[in-house]
Amino acid sequence: MATPFISVSSNVQQLRRKLTMVQRDQLPFAVAQALTAVGKLVQRGETEQIGNKFKNPTPFTRNSVGMRAARKSSQEAMVFIKTQAARYLAPYESGGEHVLNGKALLNPKDIRKNAYGQLSRGTLARLKARPDVFIGKVRFKDGREVNGVWQRPPHGERRRGRNGSRGNTWNKVDGKRTGGLKLLIRFGDALPVDIHLGYHDLAGRLVHRNFNREMGRALAKALVTSR
Repeated sequence: MATPFISVSSNVQQLRRKLTMVQRDQLPFAVAQALTAVGKLVQRGETEQIGNKFKNPTPFTRNSVGMRAARKSSQEAMVFIKTQAARYLAPYESGGEHVLNGKALLNPKDIRKNAYGQLSRGTLARLKARPDVFIGKVRFKDGREVNGVWQRPPHGERRRGRNGSRGNTWNKVDGKRTGGLKLLIRFGDALPVDIHLGYHDLAGRLVHRNFNREMGRALAKALVTSR
């Protein structure tokens, strides 16, 4: 996820004109301290934003905001989304479709999910190893196909039809009989995201709201320690 460059150079220049020569010597150190302090505020704000925008996000997603401190020799602090998370969080900032780990979106049906509403690790591998489960497409009479993880009915447990004959009405998908098969996980296409994270806007607001205050604190501290 690209991070915008937010400049506070005009703030620093205005302050510089008000300082004595001795105070100006401490300015680079103070600027680095102020930028770092504001960077931490942005990092905290972005982390809280993720927690507020997403329903029960995983710890990996919640802790995906990183921060790199500024230095006296490098007057720049950076707040960023960590690489692995940036790939799937990008559409929540710039728009578009969900980024899928594979070719399909997993939509669990009668499968237990973890506390974050996701499949537990290894679930697909365990299901694939079961003799009553297969992964693939099922074609209906109208030509429509549903791709997913399917469970075959237990032997001898198919329900009887209305006329007493044995029928394959054990389960339905989208109102269509599945011939006794039970859909456990449906594979679907990526869908457009419906949440806007607002990462860039929030970062800009937090920087402009807090920099002057943090700059004043950092400069005061730098002048005291320089004596």
